[in-house]
Amino acid sequence: MMKESKKEPKKIPGTGQAKVSWKNSLMLFLAAFIWGTSFVAQSVGMDYLGPLSFNGARFLMGSAVLLPVVCFNRARKKRQKEKPADFRTTLTGGVCCGLVLCAASLLQQYGILYTTVGKAGFITALYIILVPFFGLFLEKKIAGKVWTGAAIAAFGMYLLCMSESLSLGRGDSLVFLCAVLFSVHILVIDYFSPRVDGVELSCIQFLTAGVTAGILAFLFEGPDMGDFVNGIIPLAYAGILSCGVAYTLQVLGQKGTDPAIASLILSLESTVSVLAGWIILNQTLTGRELTGCILVFCAVILVQLPDKKALPSEESEES
Repeated sequence: MMKESKKEPKKIPGTGQAKVSWKNSLMLFLAAFIWGTSFVAQSVGMDYLGPLSFNGARFLMGSAVLLPVVCFNRARKKRQKEKPADFRTTLTGGVCCGLVLCAASLLQQYGILYTTVGKAGFITALYIILVPFFGLFLEKKIAGKVWTGAAIAAFGMYLLCMSESLSLGRGDSLVFLCAVLFSVHILVIDYFSPRVDGVELSCIQFLTAGVTAGILAFLFEGPDMGDFVNGIIPLAYAGILSCGVAYTLQVLGQKGTDPAIASLILSLESTVSVLAGWIILNQTLTGRELTGCILVFCAVILVQLPDKKALPSEESEES
C-alpha cells in the first residue's frame, strides 16, 4: 500500500502532545541564547535608565521592529487568498501575554538591581519546575523524563543560587516572583499560539507591555530623553533582539511543543546568562556554579532524546 502523503505528528508517550521537532527546538534554543546574553544588556542598561523606563522603551522598540513584518505577512496572505487568523483572538492573546510579560519583566529588572546576572538567570529558569506543576492543574500529562530533567535542572540551579543557609536575598525573591509569572506566560502562549499568527501575537504583546511600562515610567521615574540616547546600545539589544526576535522565536517554537519541554529548552538562558556575566562583566564563576550550568544543560539534552518505545513504530512506518 502507498503511504499517505500527510502524517499526523508523533505523540510523546504520556503527554498527548506532538513530539518537539528539531526546528522548534532550535528556535527555542536561539531564544534562550538571546535572553541569556540580554541579562548583560539589562544590567548595563540600568546605569542609564530606571526599570520602568528601560522596559517600556525596549518593548515599544520590539513592537516597532515587528510591525513591518506583520504588514508584509498580511499582504502576502491577501495575495495568496489565505484566511487570516481571527483578530479578536489575536488581540485577546496579545493583551494577556503583554500584561503578564510586563509584570514579569519588571520584577526581573528590579531584581537585577540587587543580585548578580548569573543568579538572576538561574532563578528565572525555575519555571522549568513551575510550568509542569501548573500544568497538572490544567490536566496536562507530563512524561517521566520531563520531570526527571526538571529535577536535575532544579538541583543545578540550587548549586548556583542558594547559600549554605538556604537564604534568598531581596533581589533573588523578586526574580523568583518573576519566574512564577514567566511560567504563566509560557502557559498562556501555549493556549494562544496554535490559534493565532505568532508574529502578530508578539507585536501586540510588546505594544501592550511597552505602553503599560511607559505610563508607569512617566508617573514614577520621569525619564529624560538624554538617558535613552546614552543607553541606546543595551536598549537596542534588549529591544530588537531580546523582544523583537527572541520572544517571536518563543511563540513560533512553542507551536505543537509540550510547554514543559519548551520551558526546559528555554531554561538554557540561565546557562548562557551566567557564562555571559562571567566573560563580559567579570562576575565570579566558581566550580560549584559551573557544575550547576552543566546539570541544566544535561537536563535539556535528556528531554530531547527519543523515547525507546517510539523507535519500533518509527521503523515500521519507514519499511
